[in-house]
Amino acid sequence: MCGIAGFIDFKKTSSRVELEAMTHTLAHRGPDGSGAFFEENNAFQLGLGHRRLAVLELSELGKQPMNWLDFTIVFNGEIYNFNEIRNELIRLGHSFQSHSDTETILHAYKQWGTNCIHHFIGMFAFVIYNAATKEVFIARDRTGVKPLFVYQTADLLLFASELKAFHAHPRFVKNVNRSAVHAFLQFGYVPTPHCIFENCTKIEPGKFVHFRLSEKLQPLSQQTYWNVNEHYNKPKLAADYSEIKATTHQLLQSACNYRMVADVPVGVFLSGGYDSTCVTALLQSQQTEQIKTFTVSVPDIGLNEAPYAQAISAHLGTQHTTIECAPKEAIDIIATLPYFYDEPFADSSAIPTMLVSKIAKEQVTVALSADGGDEVFGGYQRYELINKYSTKLEKTPAFLRKRASKIMNLIPAEKIPVLNRSYNFSQRYEKIKMLLSSSNNQSILLSLSHLFTEEQLVKLACEKAPKLTTNFDSNELKSPTALAYAMATDYKTYLLDDILQKVDRASMAASLESREPLLDHRLIEYMAQVPDEFKIRNNEKKWLLKEIVHDYVPKSLLDRPKMGFAIPIETWLQNELKPLVENYLTAERINNGGLFHWEEIAFLKTSFYAGRKEYGVKLWYLLTFEMWLEKWSN
Repeated sequence: MCGIAGFIDFKKTSSRVELEAMTHTLAHRGPDGSGAFFEENNAFQLGLGHRRLAVLELSELGKQPMNWLDFTIVFNGEIYNFNEIRNELIRLGHSFQSHSDTETILHAYKQWGTNCIHHFIGMFAFVIYNAATKEVFIARDRTGVKPLFVYQTADLLLFASELKAFHAHPRFVKNVNRSAVHAFLQFGYVPTPHCIFENCTKIEPGKFVHFRLSEKLQPLSQQTYWNVNEHYNKPKLAADYSEIKATTHQLLQSACNYRMVADVPVGVFLSGGYDSTCVTALLQSQQTEQIKTFTVSVPDIGLNEAPYAQAISAHLGTQHTTIECAPKEAIDIIATLPYFYDEPFADSSAIPTMLVSKIAKEQVTVALSADGGDEVFGGYQRYELINKYSTKLEKTPAFLRKRASKIMNLIPAEKIPVLNRSYNFSQRYEKIKMLLSSSNNQSILLSLSHLFTEEQLVKLACEKAPKLTTNFDSNELKSPTALAYAMATDYKTYLLDDILQKVDRASMAASLESREPLLDHRLIEYMAQVPDEFKIRNNEKKWLLKEIVHDYVPKSLLDRPKMGFAIPIETWLQNELKPLVENYLTAERINNGGLFHWEEIAFLKTSFYAGRKEYGVKLWYLLTFEMWLEKWSN
């Protein structure tokens, strides 16, 4: 796990100094070393920068940028099956100087060209330059675990693992994209391939760019080499339960084993839920030594999975560490969020993710997480709702649904007896109101994914901006069930832009490599063809995964409501974070910013502090945006 940055400059106004400045901004991603490659010729300047977190081949032979023949590479990530690829290349006549996956990529590119990417099992973002042919090859992994941003004008291309590197180049112009701001307020993130700044994009998962440097830069054309929707479009498997369970188990075991390959200590984040228990159980079953597991607990704010994780650890025999934090430690992290999340990002579970990463780093350099379990196996509450009610919603007259939604608008979530005390009820109450205005698979999922509706954005925004086209608008899926549509779309939206961004920035803030066995592409390719009834059966979410886990851990240790990794953001906004709200959400600041109508924000603030708790997350989105704006747009 590392950080990469660089440029191609046809004006030739850049230098090694700018390259090193860009690379230095990523020091937290790679504290173990840095390197730079700079070439200047008659047509252009090219710079490739790297910050290293040493995980494989700890010697100098693993340094980057790495050169071999005419090729130079900067690479962020891991190729887990590099040993098998390496052995195949040796049989084809290649010889190696190191035992690193970086060198393996170079040889694979020499042997197979852009098709090398189909051989890789891993998470990666890399740039390869061929000095002889003046060709550039840029690629990102299938799911998008590793980020890669691009900024392009007529004669300059910048790339980096994080946006902050662009700010170190003097020709980066940071004009805020209003359409991206509106999308952020809907989703809590800026959806791929878009970016918060104009002329910026993200290389999309499962895509690569391959081009020759001519007299001027051409607009980048991303080519698809993998798409999860293609696998959802394949016929469903006709296999029986025992065969599907055995194959899924085998794929899970392989995915977990691959992610233990490292030359540094490895651990696992263990929450005590099914996903992390699955990863821990499969790994410990293959190990003679105790796996190191970690749980973060902040009991005073209701984030306390420690007893469940401890019980799972005791049953499996892991070496377990529980990190108990005071609320102040969690709240103090909020001030650092705009720096590490250098594109607006509103998922408050980034806070406990940063906490557990920081503590795990004290004992390990690599930690396995269980991200993707919900999207792959069908674990979100909304999947149960969609599976049960999508057909009923379509058949319910629109006027009845709209009337019910209007009535709910008049009744605050806090006034609903009994339910108002249940977990995360205020947010779910808002989702139900939007769900009632939906009529098909796409609108149902959007209603469950949006925070601000289109109508609310019109009132809030000072200027109308074109709506961004996102993966929610895709028509690639052919006649999917409601559940398959939701899971496939989440895989390309919420998982990509929320969960993976959250974990990458949080772990890298602590210089910790996070690995993701449940996102092995072989697993989702198979599960996409598994029928819906293996994912949700008799209202039991993640049914197949649970069947596998119960072979290792008794159901009695796991059978409890899903807790999630949430924090009480509404309560904090009413108390500890109120000074932040009063500092950033003011008439003067909002009016000077020229993005939002102050009257709408004032209404949200007044309503929230008068008891409309369901408006708390909207205030949090606006607060995080204003904090980001202060940090990066001035």
